[in-house]
Amino acid sequence: MVYYFESTSVSPPAFIYVGKDKVENEELIKYGFEEDFHVDKLSSAHIYLRLNEGDSWENISPELLEDCAQLTKANSIEGNKKDNQTVIYTPWSNLRKDGSMAVGQVSFHDPKMVKRILVKQRENHIVNRLNKTKEEKFPDLRLEKESRLKELRQREQASRQERKKEEARVARERREKAYQRDHAYDDLFTEENLAGSSNQDRKEDFLDDFM
Repeated sequence: MVYYFESTSVSPPAFIYVGKDKVENEELIKYGFEEDFHVDKLSSAHIYLRLNEGDSWENISPELLEDCAQLTKANSIEGNKKDNQTVIYTPWSNLRKDGSMAVGQVSFHDPKMVKRILVKQRENHIVNRLNKTKEEKFPDLRLEKESRLKELRQREQASRQERKKEEARVARERREKAYQRDHAYDDLFTEENLAGSSNQDRKEDFLDDFM
């Protein structure tokens, strides 16, 4: 089971989701999207933010970050009771998981890609607002990930085809311009024009016209 939340602190609304337990967290870790955003600290749920396509994890609005951080704090038995807690966040692609780690535990490929936000205290109005949008779903995470990858492959294939068409068009234009440049004077050197400009076939008195 996965819990989905809607954050209206931004427009269009952002979607945040979290696994019901650490087993569900394992599935989220395994089948996350590149656009997913991971927030984690202490013994807490792994909160994911589905970024809109084209958005970057490095420029998330402060209001949306606060929503994610508050939800992380609220889903930590230990952290929910304490003030001044630091929540860390990183892109999904930076999560590292190997067989030696406990269920739900992760580390990071690149520590430099981990950012922090201080949560001074629980803000009930934020948590309550998010909880009002809470939905329980049973998604096939593997199928969602496969569908997403298929969609990205199709987009990339279409993009490659468009690039090839554009490259072919540019090459054709260059060939046409080169041909026009190389044959610009062809009409001036036809047999008819050359004969007309030659003195060989003129009458003997053609010079009289210039006197």
